Amino acid sequence: MTSLYTHQDSNIRKTWALFTTFFIVVIGIGWVFSYTLDTPALLPIAVVVSILMGITSYWYSDKIVIASTHAVPADGTEFLELNRIVDNLAITAGLPKPRVYVVRDPAPNAFATGRDPEHAAIAVTTGLLQILDKAELEGVIAHELSHVGNRDILVSTVAVVLVGFIALISDWFLRSLWYRRGGGDRKNGGAGILLLVGIVLALLSPIIAQLMQLAISRKREFLADASGALLTRYPDGLASALAKIAAHDRPLIHTNNAVNHVWLDDPDHVETSGRRHWFANLFATHPPIADRIAALRSTEK
Repeated sequence: MTSLYTHQDSNIRKTWALFTTFFIVVIGIGWVFSYTLDTPALLPIAVVVSILMGITSYWYSDKIVIASTHAVPADGTEFLELNRIVDNLAITAGLPKPRVYVVRDPAPNAFATGRDPEHAAIAVTTGLLQILDKAELEGVIAHELSHVGNRDILVSTVAVVLVGFIALISDWFLRSLWYRRGGGDRKNGGAGILLLVGIVLALLSPIIAQLMQLAISRKREFLADASGALLTRYPDGLASALAKIAAHDRPLIHTNNAVNHVWLDDPDHVETSGRRHWFANLFATHPPIADRIAALRSTEK
């Protein structure tokens, strides 16, 4: 029988299977490029540079996201109910209370950020507070706390590092072809085929890597939905909140592509009650709200 636990376990398995495939693809692409160019040092150099960039962005991820979304601390008096809900659910989840922020924006949305539970932050928009009742708001906060507890920031940061690595090494490969001399002892049919494969990979791999990153992001949303519902023991609270968000097709005022994936719902996408075409879904940072609601409500039957 389908339950929230089976949804959670399934999403965890699928996420890490996709993540493992991502690592294998990254290493394979790096090896093809370094072998084709006869430059063994290319792979470790690119990996080190990308990791350093990733560590920097991971360490300051909360500050970057909060600044870019114009979030401000949620005053304990003005937003008393919000702070109480975060307090209670953090205790229930066994997590330190995250810093609480508000984004003064009429579009209903929320996000969590921070490199670990001790440095986490949760933000909601004023638009979200206006349209949700207490049970629905608890569902949203539980979802965001689940992102903190599931260490989703770590997963998404590593995914960004891998995408950056592929883009970096693909660019290096194509630039190096302009300076390629002769062909040395690899002037044979096999080498020519490998070179062609390298060029195709250089052109397509950044797109493929981006699609894999987006797929990981969508799986983490399903996982946070299931984890949040387990936390409140009331799946319909989050399902109802998502339905209200879908009905308000207003985009956020302050956002950018770099942080779109942290929001509860895609801040640029005008969501509808229907499901997106499969091709459009490939390039989406979030799964369709209709699918998320169906998954939550199917566990109540």
